[in-house]
Amino acid sequence: MRKQCASLFVTAACLFCVLVAPVQTQSADQERDDYELMRVFVDTFEQIERNYVKDVNRRELMEAAIQGMVAKLDPYSSYITPDDLARFNQMVDQEFGGIGIHVSVPETTKRLTVVSPLPGTPAYKAGVRAGDVILEIEGESTEGFTIESAVKLLKGKPGEPVVITVKHDDAEETEEEITVVRAVIQVPTVLGDRYNSDGSWNFVVDEKNKIGYIRLTHFSRRSGDELRDVLGSLKSDGMQALVLDLRTNPGGLLSQATEIADLFIEKGMIVKTEGRNTPERVWNARKAGTYSGFPMAVLVNRFSASASEIVSACLQDHKRAIIVGERTWGKGSVQNVIELEEGSSALKLTTASYLRPSGKNIHRFPGVDESEEWGVMPNDEFEIKLPQDELREFLVHRRERDVLKKDGSPKGDFEDRQLQKALEHLVKEIGATEAAQEKKSPETEKEDTARRGVGSRQSGVPA
Repeated sequence: MRKQCASLFVTAACLFCVLVAPVQTQSADQERDDYELMRVFVDTFEQIERNYVKDVNRRELMEAAIQGMVAKLDPYSSYITPDDLARFNQMVDQEFGGIGIHVSVPETTKRLTVVSPLPGTPAYKAGVRAGDVILEIEGESTEGFTIESAVKLLKGKPGEPVVITVKHDDAEETEEEITVVRAVIQVPTVLGDRYNSDGSWNFVVDEKNKIGYIRLTHFSRRSGDELRDVLGSLKSDGMQALVLDLRTNPGGLLSQATEIADLFIEKGMIVKTEGRNTPERVWNARKAGTYSGFPMAVLVNRFSASASEIVSACLQDHKRAIIVGERTWGKGSVQNVIELEEGSSALKLTTASYLRPSGKNIHRFPGVDESEEWGVMPNDEFEIKLPQDELREFLVHRRERDVLKKDGSPKGDFEDRQLQKALEHLVKEIGATEAAQEKKSPETEKEDTARRGVGSRQSGVPA
C-alpha cells in the first residue's frame, strides 16, 4: 500500500510540475509549498483508504476530491465523469441514436408519455403521436419506469429496430404495437412560432407585414448552419423584419455565438475574451454572408445566458437590433472542455471572461446588486419584466405550441407582451422605411434597388 501511495504521490507531483512550469515561473519557496500540499493530499488519500471504517472505492474517492476542488472555483466549472461524458457530448452536439420523441412521466398518470414526436424522425413517420402512453418497450412493461430507464431502452445504434406498444390518446384509447427503426437524431435548435400542417416549422409571425420569427433554444454545433438556412428562405420570400427569440436560451458554444452574430453585422468587434493564462482574442465581423437591410428585435429574459448574451449585446452595441424583454442572466465567462484520461473524462474549466463590443461588463460577480453594470439590458422603453406567474403561463403556452399534433399546434389565449412589443416596433420601422421610399425620386430608387441587389448576392441569398 505504501508503494502504491508513494507512486501516486510522485505521479501527482510530476503532473503538477508539468502543468504549472510552462505557465509561470515558480520560486523555490512556492515549489516547496506546492510539494507539501501534494504530500498532504496523498497522505489523506492513504489514511482514508487504509483506516476508514468501511471499504472505499479508490476511483470514487479521487473523483470526489476533484469535484471538491472544482466546486471552490465557480458555478460553471465542473468535472465530467466517464459516466457523464457521453451525456455531455450529446447535449453539446444535440445528436444521438434513437427514435425521435420527447417523453415525460406526468404526475397525473405516472406512466411514460410522449410529449411530442420530432418532425421527420422515425417515430413521427411510424405514427407515434403526442399524448401516446408507452405501455411496453421490447415487451417490457414501462410501469414504474423513470425517464432515464426508458431513454436507455429507446436509444441505440442507428438501423436497429425497437418495438414499442402505445395507447393512443383518442376517444377509443386504442393500443398499437409499433416497430420503429432507430436513426441518428439531430435535435433542431432553430425553431419557428408554430407548426405547419405538414409538420414543418412556420417562421413567419406576421404574414401581412412579412415579419420573420426565429427561436433559438441553445447554441449547438449546427445552430449557425440551421439559422443560415432559415434566413436564406425568409429573405427569398421577401422578409421585411425579424424577431430573434433568445428567451430561456442558456447558451452553448462560443464559436456558434460569434458565427450567428456575424450573420447580422457587416463589420466591427463581436466579442473579446481575456484570461489569466490565455491570450486575448477578438472576434470581428465579416461583410460576406451578412443578412442586412431589415430591422430586428431580439427577445431576452432573465434566463437568457452566456452565448445568448454575446449575440444580444453585439447586436445592441452595433445598433443592429433593439433588445426587448428583461435583463439577462449575467454569465460573462468562457469554459474550455479539457480532456482527461485520454478522453475518458473531462474538465470543464472557466479560463476566460468576455467583454461586449462597447467594453461593458456582462458577468454578474458574487455580491453584485441590481444597480451595477452586468448582463444585457433591454433598450429604453422596451423593458417588459414578467412576474413569476406570467412567466409560468408563458412557458406552458410555449410548450403547448411546441407539441406536434395532426390537427395543428394549439393557438391558446396567452398574450405574449414581450413579443407584441417587438412586433409593434418592427411594424413602425417597416412603415417608416416605406414612407421614406415613397419620397425618393425614381432615379434614386433605381440606385437603391441596384445596391440592394448587390447586397443580396453578398449575403448568399439565391438569385
